[in-house]
Amino acid sequence: MAKRFFTFAIIAVIAVGGAYAHSDTRAWFADRLGLAKPAGANTQKASGKAGKAVRAVPVRVAVAGTRSVPVRLEGVGTVKARSTVAVKSRIEGQLIEARVREGQTVKKGDVLFRLDARPLMARLKEAEANLARDRVNHKKAISDFNRLKILSSQGYSPQTRRDDAETLVDTTRAAVRAGEAAVELANLNLDYATIRSPIDGRVGNLPVSVGNIVKANDTQPLLIITETKPVYVSFSLPERHIDALREKLAKGPAPAVEVITQASAKSVSGRLFFINNEVDMSTGTIELQGVFENANETLVPGQFARARVLMTMLDNAVVVPSRAVQINQTGHFVWVVDDKKKIQLRKVVTGPEDGAEVVIISGLKPGETVVTDGQLRLFHGASVIPQGAKAKKAPDDNSKKKPEKSENGGKAPTGKTTS
Repeated sequence: MAKRFFTFAIIAVIAVGGAYAHSDTRAWFADRLGLAKPAGANTQKASGKAGKAVRAVPVRVAVAGTRSVPVRLEGVGTVKARSTVAVKSRIEGQLIEARVREGQTVKKGDVLFRLDARPLMARLKEAEANLARDRVNHKKAISDFNRLKILSSQGYSPQTRRDDAETLVDTTRAAVRAGEAAVELANLNLDYATIRSPIDGRVGNLPVSVGNIVKANDTQPLLIITETKPVYVSFSLPERHIDALREKLAKGPAPAVEVITQASAKSVSGRLFFINNEVDMSTGTIELQGVFENANETLVPGQFARARVLMTMLDNAVVVPSRAVQINQTGHFVWVVDDKKKIQLRKVVTGPEDGAEVVIISGLKPGETVVTDGQLRLFHGASVIPQGAKAKKAPDDNSKKKPEKSENGGKAPTGKTTS
C-alpha cells in the first residue's frame, strides 16, 4: 500500500512540473514570434526560495542612423566584347614572319604576319608590262584612226576602213583599262602579303607557325583578336521596370551601372546605353546592356557578372544593420532597447539594402537603439545589458564619431563591440 502511494506521488510531481514547463515554453515562443502571451506567463514567484528575479540578457546593439542610400536594380549577365575578329589571309602563300605573340595587346594597323611576297612582285611586274604594251597599241590605233578619218573625208579611203580603225581604238582602250585593273589587283595582293590588325584588342592563341603555307580565307584563322577596351555587359531585369528604365534613359544622363565579377570584389562603373525592344516570354525579363571603358581590363569577355543599375537616391533614410531585422508571421520587426534597458518588439517596414545595412521606411526613428546580436533569448519587456552601441552619423558629416557613454559610469562595456 505504501509503495503504491509513493508511485502516485511521483507521478503527480512530474505532472505539475510538466504543466509549469509547458506554460513557460509557450510564453517563450510567444515572445519571439510576437504573439499574445498565455495568461499567467512570465510572472515571478513570490513565495519561498523560488522568487528569483530574471537575469538581464547581454546583447549587442547599434543605433539607427540616417544617410543617403542608393536604390538599385540588380541582375545577372555576361561580359561581351564589342568586336571579335578572326584574322585570315586573303591570299595563298608561305608564312615567313610573325610579329605578334599570344596574349599580346595590339593596335589597329600593327603588323601581325608577313607572307612571301616574291611571287606577287613578279605578277605585278608582268601586269605592268602588259599595261605598257596595251597603252602603246592604243596610241597607235588612235593615230591610224585619225589618218583614215582624213583620207575618208577626201574620198581616198573607204568608209569601212575608217570604221575598222575606230573599232580598234575602242578595243585597245578597253585593253588598257583591263591592264590597269590587273596592275591594281597585283598591288592589292602584294599589300595583302602584309597582314595587319584591323582593330585594337588582345591576341588569342596562334595555331599557325612560321614556315607553313596558308590559304586564302582558310577555315582556320591565323589568330583571333578580341576588343577589350571598351566592353559590354549584357544582363536582364524584370519587365515591370521597363517604363522607369526607358524614362530615365530618355531624360539623360544615362543611368550608372556597377558590375561585380567573381574574379574581383571591386565594382566597375559604366553607363547604360541599350534596352532591348522585346521581352523574353520564357523568363519575363528584358535585356539591357552597359558599356564600360575597362581601362585596366578588369572585365574579361565571357565572364559572369552581377550588374546594378542606379535608379535614384533616398536622402536621409533611416538605416540599421541588416542582422538587426527579424521576421515572423506578421512581417519584419526589430528589438528596440529603451532608456531603462528594457526590450520592446517593434514592427517595421523595410526598404532596399545597401551593403550590410537596410533601410527602415517606417517603425523606427533615428537615434533609437536596436539589438543586432543575442535576439534568441529576448522577449517583450526583458532587461538587457547593451554592448557595442555607437552613435551613427550621416556620411557628409566629417566630424569624428564619439562613442556614447554607457550606463556603467562611462566605462567601456566588456566583450566585442560592433556598430
